[in-house]
Order: sequence, then structure tokens, then C-alpha cells
Amino acid sequence: MSLPVLLAVAHGSRDPRHAATVHALLRRARALRPGQRMETAFLDFDAPTVPRVLERLADEGADDVVAVPLLLTRAFHAKSDIPAVLREAGARLPRLRIRQAGVLGPSPLLLAALERRLWEAGLTPSDRCSTGLVLASAGTTDPEAIAVIADMARELRRTGWCAVRPAFASASPPRTDVAVRALRGDGCVRVAVAPLVIAPGRLPDRIAEGAREADVLAGVLGPAPELARLLLHRFDQTAATAAAVGTSGTVRAVRRTGSLAVPA
Repeated sequence: MSLPVLLAVAHGSRDPRHAATVHALLRRARALRPGQRMETAFLDFDAPTVPRVLERLADEGADDVVAVPLLLTRAFHAKSDIPAVLREAGARLPRLRIRQAGVLGPSPLLLAALERRLWEAGLTPSDRCSTGLVLASAGTTDPEAIAVIADMARELRRTGWCAVRPAFASASPPRTDVAVRALRGDGCVRVAVAPLVIAPGRLPDRIAEGAREADVLAGVLGPAPELARLLLHRFDQTAATAAAVGTSGTVRAVRRTGSLAVPA
């Protein structure tokens, strides 16, 4: 039996940097696992779309696809948009088994990717104890996603950062600039902002704008090797459930719990 096709599903953006960064992440993943077929599709703005890629795969004779959302938390896109697109495609392509993997976060690999970007921006591990960290995400109103981001902030705090505060570019308070000033008020010697986003775009630019008073702004996660490994891990988790999936065309969503445990 052949391996399922890995279909990475990104949100998409009018900003061309977004798609370029997603493709760079997939190139990193392919380098880690030569021979594994991987495709990329977008929900909006960019091409190819998810239905178009699935139609092409079906035409080429593929019979099993694992769709991995390039999302960091389980919010609206993971719970509604992607399942709806996959269900519709599954109804039109009954010979193609389509399964949805879990989102990328939470995971220690995600935290490691965030810290990689902070070290690349000029900090060192020894700076943790004197540096306040803003964990800045794009934003959501989903309580589950907000709770996961808060848990990630607590996990980072336990690694030795002076203080860690979540912030959001949209939807929920506080904004990045407010969190930066709060950390100053907490007495942190320096303040760094770590964008909890995969690729550039309008909301990451808003995070950068809010970080103007910070001492350090890390880059987006992009093609970090830890993120590529995490993408493959989510694929493997779902591909391993093949025996538990009953009929062709069934979409199985793998729900992530709050656990941060993941094999190295």
C-alpha cells in the first residue's frame, strides 16, 4: 500500500511573501523526507486551491490524502473552513480517502522554533532571565485557541524568561504594544517580541508595528527546521490511523489536546 499524499493546507494571503514562505517550509519538509509526495494548497487568495489540488490528485490515481493544516491553533479555520472544504471534495471524489490531521500547535517543537528565531534576532539563551517576552499571535476569538496560546506562554516562562505575555494582532486584547509596555512596567531589562505566525502578511506586519518599542523582534517561523519536523509529525500521526478509517472518502479530523508532549 502506497503512502498517503501529504497535502499542506495554508490560509493564503494577498501578500506574496506568504505563499513564498509556505513553499519554503514545504521544501524544508521534502528535504527531511525524500520520496514522500507533498502538495500545497490554499484556502483563499493564493493558488492552487484545496479542491483543485484534490481533483488533480484523484485524476492522477492517488487514493489517500492526509491534509495537514498549516495552522498553529484550533480556531475557526481548523474547525470549520478546512473540514467543510474537505467534506465537499470527498463527496465529489468518492475514490479518494481524505483525512485531516491536527493543527501544528501546541508542541515543544513549536516553542523551539520560536526560540530559534529569537536567537537569530540577537538574543542568547543566557538572556532569558533578564528579557520579557511577548508571544504575539495573529488573533482569535476562539476560547480554545486563546487557552492554548496562554499555555504556550506559561511553558516559555518555565524555560527561564523574565516574564511572558501573550498578545494579539486582532480580535482579542492585548495588542503587542500594550504587552511590550506591560513588560517594561514589570521591570524587565529588555523586551523581545516573538511572532507566533508562520508567514508574513497583514497581521504579522501589525505585530511588527506594535513591536517598535521592543528591543528585539524575532522573525516569523517560516521554514524553521522544527516547524518542518512538526508538519511531518502531524502527518505521521494521522497516516498511522489508516486501519481505523472505515470507508473511502471519509474525512477524519485528529483533534489535538492541550498536551505539549511530542516525540523529538
